[in-house]
Amino acid sequence: MSNPIEISSLTKSQTRISIMIIGMLFFIFGFVSWVNSILIPYFKIACELSHFKAYLVTFAFYISYFVMSVPASFLLKKTGFKKGMMTGFWTMSLGAIIFIPAAMTRTYEIFLIGLFTIGAGLAILQTAANPYITVLGPKESAAQRISIMGICNKGAGIIAPLVFAAVVLKATDTDLFAQLPSMNAIQKSQALDELVRRVIVPYAIVGTVLFILGLLVRLSPLPEIDTDKESTELAAANADKQSIIDFPHLILGAFAIFLHVGTQVISIDTIIGYANSMDMPLLEAKAFPSYTLAATIIGYISGILLIPKFISQVNALRFCTLLGLALCFLIIFSHGRVEILGHKSDISIWFVVLLGLANSLVWAGIWPLALDGLGRFTKLGASIMIMGLSGNAIMPLFYGYVADKIDVRMAYAVLIPCYIYLVFYAMYGHKIRRWKSI
Repeated sequence: MSNPIEISSLTKSQTRISIMIIGMLFFIFGFVSWVNSILIPYFKIACELSHFKAYLVTFAFYISYFVMSVPASFLLKKTGFKKGMMTGFWTMSLGAIIFIPAAMTRTYEIFLIGLFTIGAGLAILQTAANPYITVLGPKESAAQRISIMGICNKGAGIIAPLVFAAVVLKATDTDLFAQLPSMNAIQKSQALDELVRRVIVPYAIVGTVLFILGLLVRLSPLPEIDTDKESTELAAANADKQSIIDFPHLILGAFAIFLHVGTQVISIDTIIGYANSMDMPLLEAKAFPSYTLAATIIGYISGILLIPKFISQVNALRFCTLLGLALCFLIIFSHGRVEILGHKSDISIWFVVLLGLANSLVWAGIWPLALDGLGRFTKLGASIMIMGLSGNAIMPLFYGYVADKIDVRMAYAVLIPCYIYLVFYAMYGHKIRRWKSI
């Protein structure tokens, strides 16, 4: 591993190149992550699953963040950022290849193993990339840089389900899905085998591309930066800190990330199922995750333009969390048929779309607040924050359970306590520096 350098010693050219490379990483994060929004209804049909079992897609994918985040921090400490990122890409490549035997046998459990492995690789990459971009410049504009990364991430998310649908689904599949209930067992098995095997070629290509990207990142000019060095003032402030637990604003921030990513993945990964409940066919409903992500990108662009010149990142966080809470009530209690962008649906689905806007600056607001003042604990603190991404695994299961027991609209009520806590962290929680002050 090359010797790490201090942030202050980077030239403007090095900083720009680093931001571009990390932006590429966030694009890949988004493409691989948000394809789950179409995988869920796809596997639900192909593997004949309930709502709850279908959302094990997100559970298997994101629970790996909880398992791998702390080991990833130790890996990065030993190997450095670039070798660690290469390892992350190669792990993801292995996960994509596992889809091949899963599709050949139509075994949902093997698909879940593949998703877990892809998520493990992403956990390594996220543990490296998020603190890297957070400290790569003044902390007052960290939310602005993270918003740029968010555009890369969500831009890929808009493309991913559409590309997957174009490659894997056919125009005649609407008729096929309608005929499945009337088929005998043999006919249905043959039809579903053919359907699920369509993922073999795409994921073989994805696995190959991810392996090559690992090599390219290893050979890239991305500098190794020193995130452990503390200023004299910061070293004095942290002199009594014995462990990461001594930073309550970080621990509270990690729980905020847990809830935030849960609300985000629910708003995106459940919207196709919600559209289906309004008798909208899958080939039409597939566009709605892209609408939600487009709303998120609008929020990111607003953050880039407004933060910190016109609004602080803290106040942007407060606005977004309050907006999310208000939208939850509108989803549950609003009714009325509308036609927007050629889609005839209940108006409530468009409030789900607008959750993308509410969620846009929450991640960017929480990260710099939670990592503030960690000094030599930054890498470990980042791994704790990445563990919070396991909220993507847990929260959709709550949604799926309520959707099965009551209905898909009322299931959005699970978001309300999440946004209440996020409002608390934005207003007060990030200021807490000692546990006794709570």
